[in-house]
Amino acid sequence: MKKPYKKRSRKRGPVVSKKVSYDGIDFASGLERYMYMALKKANIKCKYEGETFVLINGFHLENEVYERQANSKGDFINRGSKRILPIKYTPDFIGDNFIIETKGRANESFPIRWKLFKKLVTEQFPDYTIYKPQCQVECQETVRLILENRQNPKNE
Repeated sequence: MKKPYKKRSRKRGPVVSKKVSYDGIDFASGLERYMYMALKKANIKCKYEGETFVLINGFHLENEVYERQANSKGDFINRGSKRILPIKYTPDFIGDNFIIETKGRANESFPIRWKLFKKLVTEQFPDYTIYKPQCQVECQETVRLILENRQNPKNE
């Protein structure tokens, strides 16, 4: 008996989204533009990439650290005694008591950055609702939920 042909799946490379312009704004992806259009149509005011949050502060590393460069190139030498940059995060949309991050396909650093961001929101913005739509249907659902939350606020 012959084995059925198994389709090989190619390894997906780095996430490369198509940059799109609309209303004079340069969006990082078509999904971000779609979300913007849905929010605008529903008269929901928000800022696109309006605020950047520091998730972990930068610091000066005093220790000796023997390693190659981050891209695994160069010599194995002491790369310590340097300033380490902060880890920052800029969500796609921020409005009154909500934050939206549209994400079709995440890169490898996104999951940990996302967890750190949710921790920051929990601690500093407890009244905010976070939405992470990953397709156009979820963008529409996000708009519906924001409008519903406006009509029925939790803190009454």
